[in-house]
Amino acid sequence: MSQAPLDPSLPGIRLLQNWIRDQVTLSLDVVGLDRIEGRLVWQDPEFLAVEPARGGQLFLVSRHQIAVIRPLG
Repeated sequence: MSQAPLDPSLPGIRLLQNWIRDQVTLSLDVVGLDRIEGRLVWQDPEFLAVEPARGGQLFLVSRHQIAVIRPLG
């Protein structure tokens, strides 16, 4: 499956990039899972990489499964 590259002119992409730069802790509501809290480390057209708030290895969250993203900081 081919995805278009991230378009930095979109406000949502710019906001996520600001949260990455500022290392803001986020809460993600993921369809089919509990709420996830952590720091967004990077994004690509398919996934967001999140570092859990309690520490540990990065994990990937599919953009298609995210219902809501809220900043906690």
